[in-house]
Amino acid sequence: GMRKKGMGVRMWLVINSSGVQRLEAGKHAIMRRTSLPARDLRILDPLLSYPSTILGRERAIVVNLEHIKAIISAHEVLLLNSKDPLVAPFVDELRGRLPVHYNALGQQVIKGSFILSPSQDDEANGSIDASISLEAPEGSSFKFSNDLQNKGGPSVLPFEFRALEACLEAACSCLDAETNALEQQAYPALDELTSKISTLNLERVRLIKSRLVAISGRVQKVRDEIEQLLDDDGDMAEMYLTDKLSRQQLDGVPSPPAYDMDEEEKDNAEENEQRPDVKAEAQTAFEAMRETLSGLHKGDGLSSSSRSSNKSSSSHSNHPKQNLDVEELEMLLEAYFVQIDGTLNKLSTLRDYVEDTEDYINIMLDDKQNHLLQMGVMLTTATLVVSGFIVVTGIFGMNIRISLFNEGTLTQFLWVVGGAGVGALLVYILVIGWCRYKRLLE
Repeated sequence: GMRKKGMGVRMWLVINSSGVQRLEAGKHAIMRRTSLPARDLRILDPLLSYPSTILGRERAIVVNLEHIKAIISAHEVLLLNSKDPLVAPFVDELRGRLPVHYNALGQQVIKGSFILSPSQDDEANGSIDASISLEAPEGSSFKFSNDLQNKGGPSVLPFEFRALEACLEAACSCLDAETNALEQQAYPALDELTSKISTLNLERVRLIKSRLVAISGRVQKVRDEIEQLLDDDGDMAEMYLTDKLSRQQLDGVPSPPAYDMDEEEKDNAEENEQRPDVKAEAQTAFEAMRETLSGLHKGDGLSSSSRSSNKSSSSHSNHPKQNLDVEELEMLLEAYFVQIDGTLNKLSTLRDYVEDTEDYINIMLDDKQNHLLQMGVMLTTATLVVSGFIVVTGIFGMNIRISLFNEGTLTQFLWVVGGAGVGALLVYILVIGWCRYKRLLE
């Protein structure tokens, strides 16, 4: 029958090597499916604001990079915001990248390699159980995929690394595209502002600077997250989900249940139990693998091709004393660290250009302010001189009876007015000359 939807039920997009399917599940169902705690799922909540984060857990990798909110397991990717228009190109890229039939050099994945992949029945049912492909040509011994790498052929990246690479590429490309778009708008606006300071140009530059600060913060957070992973080999070792799952199967350690099966999945499981040929074949392959491993441990074959190095982690939960070579993931992260660092450098260059423009504008404004102050000094001096002239004319304009008023002539009047005016002008010239001498005026 129809089950009642609980609170917090969201639509998840499940992507694996076989295709895409939609899963409507709540928080607890996803927790059982991925063995993640609630605090890790809270990072992917679209209603909450969390910075860019990449977390490696026992059975999953939590990725929160820009618009990408995903959970990566050993054989599937769960996307939360699949309806976002920005995520649609990422989904197409992910669907084309996850199925791998050729390695980086175009060589076909040969038989005899150790491949961890979801079984066909499990992919159809959407479960998390994994099977091991151990096909080998007759007369040849079992070989790991590492033998390809030791002989010069690069091994195929595990499923989780291909998915993580797609997430990093999408996030870095998105930030780089935003940076390029900002550069195309910023540089012409800044050049126009230097040539003409106006309110409109200042407002444009203010908006550009706000966008620059926001994008720089996002890019810096992604860069810091990748750098933090590169600095911690233990965190990188936790992301080798395929290796951990394969070791559990080789050691015969049963994996914890991924999630509770519903009615349909239980029916499918019962159908699989009724196929003894498949179970017998898988059991035979498992025993052959364990015998091969025990023989390698007794000899020197495994020690010469061990995946341990000085950059390894010894904190794995199942093998605390085993060193894990994280060079493969380290190279992947370093490539995108260089890309995001280049984006940050472009933003830093743009920020420096903005600061230089601001300094130039401040210098221009200071220069204009200095000219205004000089004009103010000259006008104040002129006002002072004119005030002195007005004082002289005011004295002679007073209604006081003196002999000069009775015997004065027009010539005397002109001499007084002209002398006062010339005297005021001389005083003004002397004051301005003294200011220029003291470099108070240009």
